Order: sequence, then structure tokens, then C-alpha cells
Amino acid sequence: MQDGRTAWLQAEIDNLKAAGLYNHIRTLDSPMDAWVTIDGRRLLNFCANNYLGLANHPRVREAAKAAIDRYGVGPGAVRSIAGTMSLHVELERRLAEFKHAEACIALQSGFTANLATIPALVGPGDLIFSDELNHASIIDGCRLSRAEVIRYAHADVADLERQIAARTDYKRRLIITDGVFSMDGDVAPLDRICAVAEAHGIMLMVDDAHGEGVLGRGGRGIVDHFGLHGRVDVEVGTLSKAFGVVGGLVAGKGIIIEWLRQRGRPFLFSSAMTVPDTAACMEAVAILSESTELIDRLWANAELFRREMQAMGFNTGFSQTPIVPVMLGEARLAQQFSRRLFEEGVFAMAIGYPTVAQGKARIRVMNSAAHNPGDIEIALETFGKVGRELGVIG
Repeated sequence: MQDGRTAWLQAEIDNLKAAGLYNHIRTLDSPMDAWVTIDGRRLLNFCANNYLGLANHPRVREAAKAAIDRYGVGPGAVRSIAGTMSLHVELERRLAEFKHAEACIALQSGFTANLATIPALVGPGDLIFSDELNHASIIDGCRLSRAEVIRYAHADVADLERQIAARTDYKRRLIITDGVFSMDGDVAPLDRICAVAEAHGIMLMVDDAHGEGVLGRGGRGIVDHFGLHGRVDVEVGTLSKAFGVVGGLVAGKGIIIEWLRQRGRPFLFSSAMTVPDTAACMEAVAILSESTELIDRLWANAELFRREMQAMGFNTGFSQTPIVPVMLGEARLAQQFSRRLFEEGVFAMAIGYPTVAQGKARIRVMNSAAHNPGDIEIALETFGKVGRELGVIG
């Protein structure tokens, strides 16, 4: 029963439904993999950020189980009091080595990694230059910092330079960009942004959540992709996507990581990563360090899917990565398309406002190394059938 204090919420929810923006959340009853079970049905999964199929990898599962037997389940404290275990220290060492960074700190998620980092580096009187399409966690981290945020046009280095030149009143300055933009799949021109940061003496931060395990040698990310080791001050990432588990990381200059251990609020005031998560992440790093097989398969699947979708007449935007947006425009059409895919056995969710701009709704297809060529063929046939039925393609 609702009272007058919350009646407005029902009106807002009704408005979302009327506009085709209400998010119907599906519930999985199986491991995260190429195929999943939802509502008792087995569906081909093109929704998840499980780029390399590690979320249900046997080695990752066994590592988590073995760690529980040795260390228990939860750390029971924040890292700065009693929650730092040898597992956390070893994970950070391995991640720093993997990323070719001076140091690394692990946190509870990629979101909290941004909330820890940005307010620790800038505050009132400082300036943040932020790409207009940066992820919500960057936006929230900027808000918490209370620094002034100046948005520059998406991936537009010339506009970034104009915005920098226009401001002379500041204490400190920070440029922040996503590495791979999660909704469009395009890659930030980090090499050129880095040159601008160096020319103006501005700290540079990149959120590489969708680049790790995808770009660079052996999936080492966008900094490796552009050969910028030692030149990007701080690299925020996640262990919840390509690594297949959950957690966040900040890698970069040792002095910054040391400062985050002293002033990163999610590090100081929220309990540490759990034992099985930490051990599972370490095993995922080990798998990536041993071979590029999964990364090569991911890219092969993505190239096949994108090429054939374009051949059928679908608009797949400007993606440069395994994220393939199927652009549909209106939110109602995107939701209808997603429902029909689901009915035909393919799980691929609609994305609409406010996650993307009005009029740019889409199906965001997430390819994975867990898919085999037969899976890709099934997906293509289903997209083609639904696309023709709804008049999206001829």
C-alpha cells in the first residue's frame, strides 16, 4: 500500500512504461555462459560482459573453492584495519605485473574504483575535463569530488584542447576518459589525449573496464594497445567483465596508489573483496597471462557477427570492439525487438534512455569467446528473422 509520500513514484514508473523505458529485469537460473536458463528456457546469451567466458571457467571455479577451504569466505573488515589478506596483496602484485604498472590497488567493483580515485585526486577549486559519453561511475565520481566538471565533445581532442585553453583559474586539473565506450564500442584516441595531457601538465586517467581482456597484448588493455605505459597516470578497471568475477582495480604510478590506500574512501570504509572472488580473479589473470587463445576467439566471433549483420542491412554504429550495437532508434522498437529475440531463443537486451541518448535506442550485442561458430550462426538467423518481421531490414 502506498501513502502520499511515495505516490509520485508510481506515476514516474507508469511514465517509464508508457514511454517504453521501463526495464524488465530477467533472472538467470544457470551459470553465466554462452547459453543460459531463464524462466525454464535455454537461451543463447548475447547480453553479458563475459568477454572471455571466464565466469564459468573450471579453473576459475576451482580456485575459488580451494581458497574458501584455506581462508574462509569473507575478510570481515575493511582493508585498512584487518581486512587485507595475503590473497589481496598477491592479486594486486599480479595485476600490476600484468598491466605493466608501477603498482595496483584492488577494490570491490569498477564503480567503487572510480568513486575512490576521482575524489582522492581532485576537489573544490580543481577542474575535470571529462568526455561527454563517459560512464555513469565516472560521472558520479566527479560529482563526489566537488571539482568543476567541463565536458568535451566525445573523443574530440581538438575540443578538449579548446576547453583547456579557455580556463586559467584552477588548482589542479584532471582529464578523464573511458577507454572503450560501453554503449557504442568505440575506442578513445588515448594516444592523442595523452599528448595533450603532457603538453599542458594535466593528470590523465582512463577507465578501461571494457578494454581489459579485449585490447592490447594478451588483453592488457588500452594503455598497452597504444604503448603508453608510464605515461597514463592512473588506469581504473574492473574484474567483473573480461576477468569473469567481480571487483575493481586502479593501476598506475606508485605514488597515486599509495595515496589511494590513505584516502580512497571505498577502500577505507567498505569491506574488502571476498576470499573466493579474490582467488578467482587471480586465476583469471593467470589464464590471460598464459595464452591469447580466448582473446583471439572473442575477436573472431565479433568480426563474423558484425560483418554478417552489416551484410543483412543492420546499422551497427561505429564499434571498433566486440561490443556491437544494433541501432534501432526508438525505445519502443528496441524493446519490441528484444522481446521477439527472447521468444525466438536469443537473450539480447534493449538499451534506451537514460543509458543512451533519446532516439538512439539499440540492442547491445555482447560477443564472447564462450560462443562457438554455431552459436553465432543461430544468432544471425534470429536477428535476421526478427529484423525482417519488424521492418528494420528488407
